[in-house]
Amino acid sequence: MTRRTQAVTDFIENLDHPLKHEVDMLRAIILAADEGITEQIKWKAPSFCYQGQDRITFNLHKNDRVLIVFHRGAKAKDSQGFRFEDSTGLLEWASADRALLTFRDQADIQDKQAALTNIVSHWIHATTE
Repeated sequence: MTRRTQAVTDFIENLDHPLKHEVDMLRAIILAADEGITEQIKWKAPSFCYQGQDRITFNLHKNDRVLIVFHRGAKAKDSQGFRFEDSTGLLEWASADRALLTFRDQADIQDKQAALTNIVSHWIHATTE
């Protein structure tokens, strides 16, 4: 996949996390969801952008799970009027425009792969101004 960056590859290779392989699996799913998605390291984790704006970021602070944070960028935005319909019911809403999706192992990723692809695709388009 040509949109993989060496910075993110190096980050994952050097990552000291029990779910390191799962992080790489999730990375591939996110990048495959839309050809406009790019990646970088931001906030000490892989972060995925659409049209140059951060939209999805890993949270790797817990050793027993990988959290994916769906957000609308680095700066707070007015969330009045923002709506995102999560048809999967998997997202945990941290605020009106920030949601989390948790993965615990490879089986969990495989079970949620289609839903994750759908959420990523819809999220990047719903949050593009």
